[in-house]
Amino acid sequence: MAEPGPAAGSVIELQGVVREFGTHVVTRVLHGIDLRVRVGEFAALIGPSGSGKSTLLHLMGLLDRPTAGQIFVLGQDTTGLDDEALTQFRGRTIGFIFQFHHLLPAFSALENVFLPSLAARGVPDVEMRERAEQLLRRVGLGDRLHFLATDLSGGQQQRVAVARSLVNAPSLVLADEPTGNLDTQTADEVFELLRQINREEGTAFLVVTHDPRLANRCDRIIELVDGKICCDRSNSLARRPS
Repeated sequence: MAEPGPAAGSVIELQGVVREFGTHVVTRVLHGIDLRVRVGEFAALIGPSGSGKSTLLHLMGLLDRPTAGQIFVLGQDTTGLDDEALTQFRGRTIGFIFQFHHLLPAFSALENVFLPSLAARGVPDVEMRERAEQLLRRVGLGDRLHFLATDLSGGQQQRVAVARSLVNAPSLVLADEPTGNLDTQTADEVFELLRQINREEGTAFLVVTHDPRLANRCDRIIELVDGKICCDRSNSLARRPS
């Protein structure tokens, strides 16, 4: 019998994913995770500290490899890819937003956004710069293109990070507590920006959050406890565009 492949319409699919750490004393952090994120979906990943959310996100972002199981991205089985191929594939398909924006302080907003494209292509070009400018205008920073990262507010810095995550037109953006370092109003503004991009461009998002307000504005809520998915439900209460 042929091995099952990814379901149609998946941007990423995990089948039986296990992650263990240690050699003499082995600790199993993830226990046979089956998870599928569909094209254009906007999902929240919640769970208590120590539940395995960060480990799961690193695996989904192809920053780590599972101990067992398979991870398909856009139908591609990533299991057999070597490190170089995995890096290139990740750069083309997946964007990242973190709680701490990790902008380079000596570079402008514009330079911070097109750096991932520069890393992927090796040399700068006009198209790369135009894409970065377009995204910064898209996130409301058209008048801050040449400001150093250190001259931007926290909310503006996180908007730069959002633009940077989109510069290579990924099919999936993984956001790890993207509003966790912001005040409530700014957090709402950044979150709504993510939702707007999701609706208008069809980019899939998986957002890790401890904020139940934000989780309840996602279309799907996935809860991880002790390395296992204990709940995975559609959220009919998610706010829809008017």
